[in-house]
Amino acid sequence: MPKIRVLTVDDSALMRQVLAALLAKDPDIDVVGAAPDPFIAREKIKALNPDVLTLDVEMPKMDGLTFLEKLMRGHPMPVVMVSSLTEAGCQTTLRALELGAVDFITKPKIDLREGMDEIAQDLIAKVKAAAAARVRPLSVKREASESVTNGASRGTLHEGRFTNDVSRTAMIKTTDTIIAIGSSTGGTEAVKDVLEVLPPNTPPILITQHMPERFTKTWAERLNSLCRISVKEAEDGDSVLPGHALIAPGNFHMTLVRSGARYTVRLNQDHPVNRHRPSVDVMFASVAQYAGANAIGVILTGMGGDGAKELLTMKQAGAFTIAQDEASCIVFGMPKEAIKAGGVDKVLPLHEIAGSILAHVSH
Repeated sequence: MPKIRVLTVDDSALMRQVLAALLAKDPDIDVVGAAPDPFIAREKIKALNPDVLTLDVEMPKMDGLTFLEKLMRGHPMPVVMVSSLTEAGCQTTLRALELGAVDFITKPKIDLREGMDEIAQDLIAKVKAAAAARVRPLSVKREASESVTNGASRGTLHEGRFTNDVSRTAMIKTTDTIIAIGSSTGGTEAVKDVLEVLPPNTPPILITQHMPERFTKTWAERLNSLCRISVKEAEDGDSVLPGHALIAPGNFHMTLVRSGARYTVRLNQDHPVNRHRPSVDVMFASVAQYAGANAIGVILTGMGGDGAKELLTMKQAGAFTIAQDEASCIVFGMPKEAIKAGGVDKVLPLHEIAGSILAHVSH
């Protein structure tokens, strides 16, 4: 197999050196070049034809977002953003994912060389996942997203089908139903596409997306501004309510618990599972235990196998389970492993998942 050709783009010479050194540790990766700004990067992309780009968010001459948008329109390719853990950095990085970046790596706050060594494994994994990702031109991506939103969110669900009557909201059966969604690489946009089309009285939703601290809060606020349901980063002890989605905070596992007829979530910092905290498997296992057949499990795009084992547990407990299909995934890792494990009732393209959830609840 040919090596993965990587071009690093960062205005910091030290950061370019550190990224190149870390990536060079993997025998399957070849760092073919580096650029200090987007203008030089553009010429090097033409000359070197890299498979993956690592791209800094804040750069001189042209910022990373502007360059990314131009790149995804004219020469779409896999991009991993290199971001900082600031509030502005979180917002910018989420915008980069909307524009088509596959994933992101956060810069360490202090001791750059030592900090980067700690994230080397994650960096290498994300570059490899990006090399295998399905990247679409920005215009196509936007049209597809608008088609999902315009085709469903303006209507409501009535007797298992969408209608165009925006003056009424279908009464969906919500008693005891819990929807649990797990995702990773590509998941920020996939989750948005599912949530945007759901009516306000959708059953309660729990979401675990592999993200670092601070990013989950910014992402939740972004989703809340776009959706008709309420979306927030979960806090320990939050009630699980219809019309509300709770997102597991970065660096915390989120589990469902039940006391009588009341559901709440609990957060913990137990050891990572499948290298992740939050872990989809942790959330799915708790939903299988406490919601059983009154649950719907959904596994979306992402690298690795987190969620596959416990989605099967959910199915065995009587839950209805869905996996995103290969064609609509950015990375067909987590859904693929869940399907192989036998834990999936339906394999669906992304734009059909919300409708399938609501149809199942209505019946």
